[in-house]
Amino acid sequence: MKKMSKDYEVGDKAVDGLIDELVKVSCGGQQCEDLMREILTTAVKLGKESSDRGDLKLANNTLKELRYSFKIFSPYRGVRKVIIFGSARSDRSSAEYRMAEEFARKLTAKGNMIVTGGGPGVMEAGNKGSKAGKEFALNIRLPFEQEPNPYIDEKDKIINFKYFFTRKLIFVKETDATALFPGGFGTLDEGFEMITLIQTGKSKPRPVVLMEPEGSTYWTAWLRFVDDELVKNGFVNKEDMGLFHIARSVDEAIRYIEDFYRVYHSVRYVSGLTILRLNRKISINTLRRINEEFKDILTQGEIAVSAPTEKEVQTKECLGLPRLSMNFDLHNFARLCDMIKVINQD
Repeated sequence: MKKMSKDYEVGDKAVDGLIDELVKVSCGGQQCEDLMREILTTAVKLGKESSDRGDLKLANNTLKELRYSFKIFSPYRGVRKVIIFGSARSDRSSAEYRMAEEFARKLTAKGNMIVTGGGPGVMEAGNKGSKAGKEFALNIRLPFEQEPNPYIDEKDKIINFKYFFTRKLIFVKETDATALFPGGFGTLDEGFEMITLIQTGKSKPRPVVLMEPEGSTYWTAWLRFVDDELVKNGFVNKEDMGLFHIARSVDEAIRYIEDFYRVYHSVRYVSGLTILRLNRKISINTLRRINEEFKDILTQGEIAVSAPTEKEVQTKECLGLPRLSMNFDLHNFARLCDMIKVINQD
């Protein structure tokens, strides 16, 4: 059992003792006792320190939304999931609606799951195209009441959120790829945030596809703006343009997502090391190539084949997978994504 920190406590021996007793009856596993103690301590501190009911309501609703979301997604953590973002205003005859429906149908036929915002338009198309039981809907409660669309087969996979920020967190945390269809402010917000999270390392590397339906210039025009105004003015690096891909067909988008996970499996940051878990071993030539091409993103040493770290062994994380370890600078995440693409070419 991990030793619980006594640095973070209420400071009242009686209350801290009650928290210790609560930890014993509420924690699902010994490895989490330290975290459960901090959660309970935080709740008590909030009650003692805040007289603002609005503050407490915000904290309470946030925790409740996260708890319920974890409960719903937990049984499906081993299944790859793709977010579909796009306009709620797209009608059923639009090119983006038809493309989203086909995209969801083909992805779920391959065993993937779809996650949408649960509303009309492109979101509805995603749920409509999904194989029964293979989709989730993260609906947002708005003043004008956005009702969940009628194409969600299992109602227990609908989660209604009060806050956009908790909804966005679950979108990112519980999925493995992002598909953005043409849309309004919300779609652009979600797209820019997704790219920013990858760029800054706040999200693990993932494929982001910008879905350009036949006859559309939506993402082409967006790309021109990003290139002319962001890259040329130095607001983003040229390498950051590799964090996303414009796909002009459903099959191209699916191929891009599948290629991203062809060899690469996942990443883990452990005690200063960056560990890349792989679906299979890579060749000596590929290992030599990534050491030559990506030495600029290392603080020291080389990229090397490695065994699971002690922490990974303790938590039994993907122990059967081969690994690479390196002293990544934790800064050039676009270059890290480029390296993953090279590994996937092996």
